[in-house]
Amino acid sequence: MNTVPAQAAGVESIVLCTPPQKEFGGLPHPTILAAASILGIDEVWAIGGAQALASMAYGLTDDADILEPVDTITGPGNIFVALAKRALQGVVGVDGEAGTTEIAVIADSSANPDFVAADLISQAEHDPHAGSVFITDSPELAEKVQEAIARRASATKHRDRVKEALEGPQSGIILTDSLQHSVDVANAYAPEHLEVHTESASAVAAQIRNAGAIFIGPYSPVPLGDYAAGSNHVLPTGGTAVFASGLNTSTFMKVVQLIEYSQDALATIGDHIVTLSTDEDLPAHGEAITARTRGNNA
Repeated sequence: MNTVPAQAAGVESIVLCTPPQKEFGGLPHPTILAAASILGIDEVWAIGGAQALASMAYGLTDDADILEPVDTITGPGNIFVALAKRALQGVVGVDGEAGTTEIAVIADSSANPDFVAADLISQAEHDPHAGSVFITDSPELAEKVQEAIARRASATKHRDRVKEALEGPQSGIILTDSLQHSVDVANAYAPEHLEVHTESASAVAAQIRNAGAIFIGPYSPVPLGDYAAGSNHVLPTGGTAVFASGLNTSTFMKVVQLIEYSQDALATIGDHIVTLSTDEDLPAHGEAITARTRGNNA
């Protein structure tokens, strides 16, 4: 998820840091190495956590092996990784501060309560602090979803973790006055993942301005984005979707502005520049123009 958009953007050098594994002699997990091989990554360091970000930002020498400082660091992590990213902003580019996962589901009376319950649980499985928020204008559906959650949560493998996440203050059911009200609530929450289980789901999704990724209709659950859909799963959390996007090629690109005027073009606009520079009391700015347009070589 981090490598493919970088490659698509034309990044020529990619380094991967991944935690060492005790059961594999301090080397990275073989599955990670296999994925790196498929992607053509030939520089892999067995470093995890905040120390990995420091190594990539400032460089590292380990005997004959040298990790050169990188330009951009991407990827999710725990609270220590997020704080390291914050500390490194301005030293390197970072993609964002990914926090605990969250899901919001907008549904109306047409939704399948079992589908909604399963999807809320799927994200609660990640972490006791994961957020699972159900937004609906149907009290009847809310009751059915609660029943389905109770049944499914008690049978899933990580039931204790799921129970803690679903009962935490970050999760809950929000009853709204209308479908439009549900949309407004979702936009205010700005979730990492948003599912839309309504009639005319595409039309509802088109009204969403703030979300990391939107999963439209009853057969587009969030795990599709985790594993197979092709969307990126490094997404903004904690309400940052109001200003941030998921990881994409633009994360690894920048805009360089080019300015080129002819002598005649500069002469046409030169007096305006002189006027503005005089008003700012920066006369040498204007003199850089008049040296070209008025033959003033002083």
